[in-house]
Amino acid sequence: MHSIALIVYPRFQSLSLSLASVFECANLLRGEQAYAFHLVSETGGAVMSSQGFSVNTTPMRPEGYDTVIVSSFLELNTAHTSLLTFVQDASAQSRRVVSLCVGTFVLAEAGLLDGKRATTHWLHAPAFKQRYPKVQLEQDRLFVVDGDIWTGAGMSAGVDLALALVESDLGADLARKIARKLVIYQRRGSEQSQVSAMLELDPKSDRVQLAMAYARENLTDDLSVEALAAVARLSPRQFSRVFREETGQTPAKAIERLRVEAARVMMETSRHPIEVVAKETGFGDRERLRQAFLRAFGKPPQAMRNELFSAASGLGESPI
Repeated sequence: MHSIALIVYPRFQSLSLSLASVFECANLLRGEQAYAFHLVSETGGAVMSSQGFSVNTTPMRPEGYDTVIVSSFLELNTAHTSLLTFVQDASAQSRRVVSLCVGTFVLAEAGLLDGKRATTHWLHAPAFKQRYPKVQLEQDRLFVVDGDIWTGAGMSAGVDLALALVESDLGADLARKIARKLVIYQRRGSEQSQVSAMLELDPKSDRVQLAMAYARENLTDDLSVEALAAVARLSPRQFSRVFREETGQTPAKAIERLRVEAARVMMETSRHPIEVVAKETGFGDRERLRQAFLRAFGKPPQAMRNELFSAASGLGESPI
């Protein structure tokens, strides 16, 4: 049985608690207690969250845990010395150490990340780089695994990280079943960007939103300005003008970003050849996909796939 300890402290971010559902579902779907989940703090007892409600915790047990997870917090403050000592002691007696969001700052301040790769919330990446130059920050990754240290990006990425922990422990099939049980629209791998194209575009009007939703669901179709304008019930000229005003981009550039994002996810979650990825995401051929990846990431898709396989082999797993 795997023991999991989530460390909380005053004004911790309550969304950190959501990953407990992943381990709960693992037990439910296996029909046995594969995980024992513990909510712990320095002294035990009630701990107040950032939203004003408290949770009951137990003190850290002397023998440690299989996995220790440092919860997140909203305000970027320096951790108290007692918390750093607590985390150092917990990590010394655990198989792996995990941080959520800006909980990565706690690990770095405790000296656990020097010389290691890590990630944190994109908003705080500049401050992190300045404070901890010895850490190799990969600021656009959803989560990063470096040996026995796992670091996750902001907020909801904790669920993705927890699913990856389950996959590493008990296999990809169980992780997929948990994702379905939790009604997760899409499992996101470690290589996934923290910020989605749809969120960055953020169209304001219903008509442009409708066109972009149509594009995301029909990436292999004709997504020319004329086609999207017809969906939005505007003339091509009106649609182009409104689209640029609302998103700051041309429709063509936005469609390429959606297709690149879909291609990247497909590469993370399948073993389809690059030619198939290009076809299924609307690029049509390998060369158009390659050029789009070079513009978006500065590297071709095959190089990104090689990095994905390398990261997966480090977990003892193969990409699904």
